[in-house]
Amino acid sequence: MNKALHVFVYLFLALACAALFFEFQLNDKRELLTRRNRLQEDYFVKIAKTIEREEPNKEVKAEIKKDVSPVEAKIYDTPETVNVLDEYKFYLEQQNLPTYEWTQSDREQLRMIYVLDSQGKPVMDGNQPLMSGPGTEDELLGKLFDSCSAQRAKLNTTRNELSILHKKLVEIVEELNKLKPEARQDKVTIVEKNERIAKLEGEKSDLENQVVKIKAQIDELNAEITSLKDEVVTAKDETAATKEELEKAQQLAARLNKLLQEAIANNRGAKTGFGVAVSSVPSGDKGKVIESDNEHMFAIVEFSDVAMKQLKGDDLSHPLPAMEFGVRRPGFSGEAGEFVGRLRLRQEVTGKNYVICDILSNWEQDKIQPDDVVFAD
Repeated sequence: MNKALHVFVYLFLALACAALFFEFQLNDKRELLTRRNRLQEDYFVKIAKTIEREEPNKEVKAEIKKDVSPVEAKIYDTPETVNVLDEYKFYLEQQNLPTYEWTQSDREQLRMIYVLDSQGKPVMDGNQPLMSGPGTEDELLGKLFDSCSAQRAKLNTTRNELSILHKKLVEIVEELNKLKPEARQDKVTIVEKNERIAKLEGEKSDLENQVVKIKAQIDELNAEITSLKDEVVTAKDETAATKEELEKAQQLAARLNKLLQEAIANNRGAKTGFGVAVSSVPSGDKGKVIESDNEHMFAIVEFSDVAMKQLKGDDLSHPLPAMEFGVRRPGFSGEAGEFVGRLRLRQEVTGKNYVICDILSNWEQDKIQPDDVVFAD
């Protein structure tokens, strides 16, 4: 009996030592599990702070009006526009939405595996404790998971919206690139028109100077007439040939003076000027030179009735246009063939098909003479 008791005591002692050994081992594991749970709990709290707890206000809209009226030479007081962000989900841009802020009570709930009753005992689901429901870790983690899923869906929606905006941006840039050449061409046209206006202003100034010049020429002609009259009185004893030349000169001067005086005297009542009645006339012969003064650079041209209607309209009511015509001489052989120069219309003679013209010196191939043919290019 004593031997059996000794064996039992030794066996109990061995079991006690083994239990003590396992207790030390379990204490180490318990400490490891405690630290692990604490670390996981801390990271759950940190992760929760990065998850948006609420959804943004999806009623918020963005608006950017794009002018879709055509680009043309027309001013629109109220151009047609469209909102390019009409379908854009502007709520995706909302920032700093509230996140999960788990307090100490939430930490305590994270440690609750089972649903507890009023007495603090697990609520049974059949033979198993109930592990999901209010007050459990599953409830908090479920909410966190749903928010993570919603945030991930919102991220994917944002990516899709960025792709759509990228396409719209490409379309707008392409449209802008198409409009740029048109705008550049418009600027070139404006510059060209400004240069043309400046040139016309210069021509106007030249014409005004020529008017002054014509007036001076009239004064000179009057002086020449007086001088010729004096010479006629003092040249009675000269030869018949000299008298004939003087008479021709006097007649020419008198004729030119009469035409110029008639043009000046009737200028107020006549419908003349430098305004453009017509922009062009049909090409061909229009008249001939009847008198010319290459020293003072003007000539008198007699236009045909058809040509006058082409210049001033069928009823001859339009102002004389400021146009240029070519002059040729049949049988003349120069560097430009029969071409001898150009004339610019200046002043019409009322009641006749006569027009006083300026001789353009920079076109001169030969001195313009009576009976030279005037033609339109």
